Amino acid sequence: MIGRRGFIGLAGASVLAGRAGRAGAEEGQGFVQPLPVPPLLDVRDHGGRLELVARHGSHRFAPGMAPVETMGYSADYLGPLVRVHRGEPYRVTATNRLDVPTTVHWHGLLVPSHLDGGPHHFIAPGSSWEAEMVVDQPEATVIYHAHPHGDTARQVYRGLAGMMIVEDGTGAALGLPHRYGIDDLPVVLQDRYFNVAGGMTYLDNGPARAIGMRGNTLVVNGAVRPLARVPAGPVRLRLLNGANARTFDVGFEDGRTFHVIASDGGYLAAPVPMQRVLLSPGERFEIVADFADGRPAVLTTGRDPAGDVIGMGGPRGMPGEPSLPGPLLGIEVAADIALDPAARLPAALVAPVPLDPATAVERRKVSLDMIPNHDGMRGMGPMMAINGRVYDMHRIDFTPRLGSTEIWRLTGNRIPHPFHIHGAMFRILSIDGAPPPPHLAGDKDTVLVARPTDILLHFSQPTDRHFPFVFHCHLLEHEQHGMMAQYLTV
Repeated sequence: MIGRRGFIGLAGASVLAGRAGRAGAEEGQGFVQPLPVPPLLDVRDHGGRLELVARHGSHRFAPGMAPVETMGYSADYLGPLVRVHRGEPYRVTATNRLDVPTTVHWHGLLVPSHLDGGPHHFIAPGSSWEAEMVVDQPEATVIYHAHPHGDTARQVYRGLAGMMIVEDGTGAALGLPHRYGIDDLPVVLQDRYFNVAGGMTYLDNGPARAIGMRGNTLVVNGAVRPLARVPAGPVRLRLLNGANARTFDVGFEDGRTFHVIASDGGYLAAPVPMQRVLLSPGERFEIVADFADGRPAVLTTGRDPAGDVIGMGGPRGMPGEPSLPGPLLGIEVAADIALDPAARLPAALVAPVPLDPATAVERRKVSLDMIPNHDGMRGMGPMMAINGRVYDMHRIDFTPRLGSTEIWRLTGNRIPHPFHIHGAMFRILSIDGAPPPPHLAGDKDTVLVARPTDILLHFSQPTDRHFPFVFHCHLLEHEQHGMMAQYLTV
């Protein structure tokens, strides 16, 4: 582990301007602005077409805060909630109106590699990428975000991300809340750093590379301390960790129980009662909370568990600050919002498709490595690698057989790393030798690796040798500086 002195040194090397930029978030302790709900873009309602434009924008995160320069997909910051339907073809047009290359990666979609939108899919400024797509996977909440190699972290931090829903009618048949923007709410969790001048700061220096760019202000759907008005009944929150580096420890301030109904790849076998749930960058969990008692609530985050590993004090909000606990979202039960009498939390959800570890044809080790430089990880920070090798766009690291299953052992060093793979889903077999807790027992594409973790992967998607799939740490500064590798299915 990196010692306390090492991380204090990293924080001291930072050139962030300070904490005065928190004024807009700190002055008003109440929840005064409505929760922004991204517009719903259902491709079925648009003639089977999905058009996204990556562009520059200007966005105000809270009343009293100055607008800052941002990026977004067909918006000033973030993008619409895109809904696609299982088995129905749709045509994508992604246009780049930025002054730098970008991509649109479909994080969590199971599509062939030439449609994945990963680091090999550069869209030049002023040009567009078009493709015909058909999604054939269970109902789930997924993501789209920029993934240009070398600039992913900055572009996502500026706002190039959005939520997507794959729908096949399962949720409605189960009676789950499904009225978008009413009792079915997207909740994109982020942190951003606002400097003394009121600007939104992004850094790619040594400290930020070492433990990721972390903010001094908590943000939900592009707003600071927003308020959601909900009906007096079951409400579905689609939680997405859209931060570059921070892990959120999410729960309600009053300790009330909620139920986790789905993770990255779709529904669990049954609702899992919990009071707090961890989301590392890129992870999604859908939860149902019941507000029938009419009591208001506050969704909060506790300490980032990476902070306990880092073991560092120092100025709040500096890169390397171990924790930014606090309120995320206020929730008010509104009498004027009609309750859906059919909405409920069913006792059973969707039984997982059986996967047998005995069918695995290969076992591999994947080590997420932070390798100290000669200067003790100051300066430009540590070297990032997988299995000791820095990412190379022209190197293929693994060649699993198409249609096969494999067992990978994931390990990391120095701090917890969120592992993410493109083009495949996996089941967690064990964490530090023990079975995963029930809310981690479903299909996943992202998992926080704090202890040795064994996963069972199924490789269902074909690859084009010009567009290999990647797997990487989803702490975005780690990914873009080398903690990434590639595979082709053969």
